[in-house]
Amino acid sequence: HMLHGMFEKQYKELAEAVDGIAERIRSLGFTAPGSFSTFSELASLKEEKGVLDANDMIRSLLKDHEAIVHWAASAMSAAEQAKDFPTVDLLTERMEYHEKTAWMLRSSLK
Repeated sequence: HMLHGMFEKQYKELAEAVDGIAERIRSLGFTAPGSFSTFSELASLKEEKGVLDANDMIRSLLKDHEAIVHWAASAMSAAEQAKDFPTVDLLTERMEYHEKTAWMLRSSLK
């Protein structure tokens, strides 16, 4: 039950983040991806197949949150070079969330 609540909280946070990212993409003059198939094509994180036990679910999420932090750091460097400070701010917020979530997931494994 505890994991269900934690996963639901992450789901809601990420759904809100997708909206903010889409708004940023649109404000830069681009079309934001809007279909599941497009998201799947663009995704670097892979969907888990099969049934995982609780610890494997946590490990998988931890790996994905850490990958997002790494990706955001390199994207932030590009945004800084372009002097795109609103995108830098957005990436800073995302990194903070994913770092904190990774920390919580690591704590759950101990």
